[in-house]
Formats: sequence, C-alpha cells, structure tokens
Amino acid sequence: MKIIMGFIRFIIRFIIFILLMVVLVAASVLGGYHFYRIYICGDTEPKTTNVAESKNEDKKEDKEVDKKKDKDENKEKDKEKDKDENEKKNEEKDIKKSVKISAVGDCTIGWQDRFDPEKRFDAYLEKNDGNYGYYLEKVKDVFKNDDLTIVNLEGTFTKNLDKVEKEYNFSAPQEYTKVLTSGNVDIASFANNHTHDFGEVGYKDTIDALDKAKLPYYGYDKYLFKEVNGIKIGFFGLSDIDCKNYNDIDKALEEVKKENCDLIICSMHWGVEGDSKQCVAQTRMGHYLIDNGVDLILGSHPHRIQGIEKYNGHYIVYSMGNFCFGGNPNPRDKDTMIFQQTFTFEDGNLKLDDNIEIIPASISGNKSTNNYQPIVLEGKEKTNVLNRILGFSKGFIYKK
Repeated sequence: MKIIMGFIRFIIRFIIFILLMVVLVAASVLGGYHFYRIYICGDTEPKTTNVAESKNEDKKEDKEVDKKKDKDENKEKDKEKDKDENEKKNEEKDIKKSVKISAVGDCTIGWQDRFDPEKRFDAYLEKNDGNYGYYLEKVKDVFKNDDLTIVNLEGTFTKNLDKVEKEYNFSAPQEYTKVLTSGNVDIASFANNHTHDFGEVGYKDTIDALDKAKLPYYGYDKYLFKEVNGIKIGFFGLSDIDCKNYNDIDKALEEVKKENCDLIICSMHWGVEGDSKQCVAQTRMGHYLIDNGVDLILGSHPHRIQGIEKYNGHYIVYSMGNFCFGGNPNPRDKDTMIFQQTFTFEDGNLKLDDNIEIIPASISGNKSTNNYQPIVLEGKEKTNVLNRILGFSKGFIYKK
C-alpha cells in the first residue's frame, strides 16, 4: 500500500514538473517574441495578437488604401475639371461674335397740313384700311433678317398745334409709331432739325410716344446702350449741319466711353441739303469721329444719297437720303439705300473687314408719285443707284 501511495505521489510530482516546464518554455518563447518586436522591430510597447485585433488591423489598412485611392481619384477628377474649364475658356475666347446692322435715312412719319389731303402720308393709311404695316411692307423682310435696324426719325409724334416758325413742320399722332414697330424697326435716332418742329411740347410728346411703343431711341444728350449677341453697342446722335461743334462730339464720346462699349455708332445730321456729294466739312468731322473711337457713322440731312468712305478701317455713310418720307408728296429724287454692315469680333477684338452691303432702293413703288412705301430695286435701276453711290465713295472696293 505504501508502495502504491509513493508511486502516485511520484506521478503527481512528475506531472507538476512537466506543467512547470511547459509554462517556463512558453514564457521564454513569448518573452523572446516581445523582445524581437520591441528591440528589433522598434515597437514601443508589446502588442497582443488575438484574432479580433488582427481583423481590425486589416480593416484599418484596407481603409487607408481606399482613402488613398479615393484621394488619387479626386485628384484626377480635379485635373480633368480644370482641363475642361480651361478648354471651355479657350473655346469662349475663340468664339466669333457678330452683329448685323441695317440703317436707313429720313423716315418722316408725318405730313404738313398744307399738303393735298388726297396725296399726303395719312391718306395711304385710309386707303389701306388702317394698316400701319403698309408703309414698310416691302422692306420689312430685309429688316427682319438683321440684328438691328436703325432709322433717322425726322419729325414728331404730337397733336400739338403750336408749331415753330419755319418752312417745314412735320407731325403725326402718337399711334403712327406703329409704322416703325410693324416694319421691324428696332431703334430711332432723332437728332435732326425737325425734332423740335412743335417746340418742347412736341419733343416731349415724341419721346412719350416712343416710350409707349417700346422703341429705343437716341439723340442729343440721350444716349443708348444695347447688348446684342454678347456685343455691347453705344449709340449717340448729333445735329450739326455746318459741322462746327466739335465740343459736342467730345462730350458725347466721353459719356459713351464710360460704358466700355464694344462698338460705338454715331448718327450725324450734317451737310448741305440737296447735294449728292459730301462736303469737305463732313469729311473732316467724319475723320475726327473715327479717330476718336467711333466705329460707324450714319449720315443724314441732304435728302440725297451721298458717298461712303472707308477711313482707318471704319465706314462713314455720309448721307442715306430719304426713306419712308412723308415730307414731300412727290419728290423729284426718289433714290435711296439700305446700308448694312456685319461687325465680327474674334478673341474679343473687332475685326476690321469689308463685310458691308449696299442695297439700292426707292422711296416709292410708284415712279410718278410718292406712295410712301420704299422698295428694293432690281435690274438696271439697282445698278444705276449703286453706281451713283459708289461714284462718290472711296477707301474700299465694293464686291457685292
């Protein structure tokens, strides 16, 4: 029995010894591992290596990789965005912008009471059942196909009877603005010697009529600024028959240039009435206007078509003659024109070219009288009027 009990104690001690050895070996191995991590790998503190922490480490590394990937993708997107914006800016810079302008001469939408009631301007409204569109019916399609149509409004829209003492005083009721609006007219210049035919009252009535008709206008100290096709245009008009008031030009240009316009168009009422050739004073003043920043000059007053000059890359239309003209029931000279110019901008700069068209016309569709309905001429008549204009023109070769 003692032998058996001694054997059992021996076995128990042996098992305890083996367990202690296992513990010591395990401790030795783990200690070496931590020594390796701390002193060889540079870890600042021992780390446990359970499965959960391992998974967390893997997830963290995956997130860092995804984050870096997203960052790289965002960089690429930003680069593409910047590239697209730069390309867009370059495209916008290279885009050509243009505006096509039509201009005609004296539109006297009115009459004098002394004219024969059967032959004067208003008689044709009655003959055409009150259709205001009658007057510009034959040319409105020409005006429709441009960007802006400008007329010289020579007369007043008023019922005021207190007229200024002079040979000719022209007026019509305010509703006659429909002649212009129904004919695709966009702008009226009124700086001329008939603006005040019926005094200050008549002038104010005219302004009021144009405002009611929503028809833009300019002249004297009233300047007009209009943006068309992304091109800002400044307009001013002066009446200076003797071509002497250069101070008025300087003042007008100073005001218009404040608006930083891309184009400046000037209407000048000047020259000698009845002359088919522009005078030296017109030429001198026209050159001055161009030299000081005007891009196009539209002349009127002589009641005759005159020449056109290209000076320093810009056009001066010295006189466009009459057009829809209620100032005479049967004028001897019925020749007129529609002047057109297309202005083109490249890289924000005006291109100086010869993109103009001179359209010969007549103020009446009836040769023996004035029916107050301008028409575009064809054939021999067209050639004759064009040659008449070009005969007094210079500075360009017309190719149309």
